[in-house]
Amino acid sequence: MKWRSLEESASLSETRSLREIYADRKELNEKYVPAEIRAVHSRVVAELKASGIAGRALKPGTAAPQFDLPDQNGKPARSADLLERGPLIVLFIRGRWCPFCVGQLEAMNAIVPQIQSLGASLVAISPQTIRQNLLMADQHKLCFPVLNDPANKFARQYGLIYQVPDYQREIYRRAFVNLPFLNGDETWELPISATYILGQNGVIVYASSDPDYTARPEPAEIVQFLSSRR
Repeated sequence: MKWRSLEESASLSETRSLREIYADRKELNEKYVPAEIRAVHSRVVAELKASGIAGRALKPGTAAPQFDLPDQNGKPARSADLLERGPLIVLFIRGRWCPFCVGQLEAMNAIVPQIQSLGASLVAISPQTIRQNLLMADQHKLCFPVLNDPANKFARQYGLIYQVPDYQREIYRRAFVNLPFLNGDETWELPISATYILGQNGVIVYASSDPDYTARPEPAEIVQFLSSRR
């Protein structure tokens, strides 16, 4: 995808904050994406915020739903198994077509050694097909599993799902973001971006969810949080 040509390699992500990486993407958006299209995406974000979806998402102190989902290689990944090792970071993303999802995953990829040194694990969860997850993991050299959540069944348990409105679907189609093909279903549903940390007992200890797909926690914040619980 064209976004891969940006300065977004893992080595660069090590020295730049996610905020800085996102600033570059926003600048390119303003340069290359027509204002009327940007206005459509902004309208969707505003409507989602007004709907209160983030307020309904699962919060710290709640027992997290368990998952048993295939990774990018089709192998099962189970939350129960991962939690036996320690805390678990769960990222809910839209897909490989989203440059802000890509930026977050590459930035998190750069801190995988720190996450592992703190005894924790990391997974990303997306409604896109196993094939799309494989392409994403390979293209961006991800060192953690990207799990397939068919029809957003797992993300729905977290209260994160919305349906892409009709007026935005046409924009996506024109940009070759064919969600029925990428996700393998006709629902046109996506999760809002969210980051969770589960304690080893399976209870949510950290939660960040936002309808604004350009607002996600800094990797350094995740490391700091994990370190504080040691």
